[in-house]
Amino acid sequence: MEFAIFAFVAVFLLIASGGLLLFYREVMLQRISEVIHPRPKEKSIGSVVQQAKSSIGSLMESVENLMPRSDKEVSIVVQRLTRAGFRNESAVKVFYGCKVAAPILLSALALVTGLASMGPFFVYLMTLGVGFLAPDFWLGKKIKKRQKKINRGLPDVLDLLVICMEAGLSLDQATARTAQELTQSLPELCDELNIVVLEQHAGRGRADAWKHMAERTAVESVRNLVSMLVQTEQFGTSIAKVLRVHSDSLRVQRVQMIEELASKTSVKLVFPLVLFIFPALFLVTLGPAAILMVESFSKLTNK
Repeated sequence: MEFAIFAFVAVFLLIASGGLLLFYREVMLQRISEVIHPRPKEKSIGSVVQQAKSSIGSLMESVENLMPRSDKEVSIVVQRLTRAGFRNESAVKVFYGCKVAAPILLSALALVTGLASMGPFFVYLMTLGVGFLAPDFWLGKKIKKRQKKINRGLPDVLDLLVICMEAGLSLDQATARTAQELTQSLPELCDELNIVVLEQHAGRGRADAWKHMAERTAVESVRNLVSMLVQTEQFGTSIAKVLRVHSDSLRVQRVQMIEELASKTSVKLVFPLVLFIFPALFLVTLGPAAILMVESFSKLTNK
């Protein structure tokens, strides 16, 4: 079994190196010429980091071709990566490359550390399964974390939108100004607002741009906001008043959620009380009495 793993890893490395030599031949020739004819050149830390990232990305792109996939699956992965904030063209290739490379790395780690000797079939099966599913779990956590940040920062964005609109700006101008002002404090939500502004500049309608934002984020509060904006635009009501009401309702929902979590604390404390605290109390309170009873019974039996 170990010989088969070694052979598989060796063949994989040979194929990957051959692919790199074929697809990046010009880069290799340029590097060889630089070695033969050195030039005085200063490299900054940023350029080195960027070069390392590009090399890792190119390696993952070459590895991801080993994994078969359908167009429907790719579209779902693209949607998930977009919700996580990864919009580069190489994000899908890097994701599939990680799904191929992670099982191999975990199997090699199990072989080096000696865990495979405990049960080769079970250990290698676990490493392959965990390595294949680990990128999906990581991406799911990344999506939830980003959605939580968007939901938390939405009331502040709505307040600034109301202030800009009451100062005389239109909704489109207020959106662009809000995305510019809150970039440092709320980068995730401002990134989505910048995409809305760019789509409107490209000629897309306001309602369609906001609907695309709701589809990209998949946050319930953003969907409610978009539906309210569409209805406001249809019926011609005041947008600033609607945004203020929605912001207040979001803050009320946040307070209610915190109160709900606080009320659940007493119920959640029952299990540690029963499992850990009550046995210790019983031991401290009833222990001495039990010892006295055992001693008295032993004396009676001896007599």
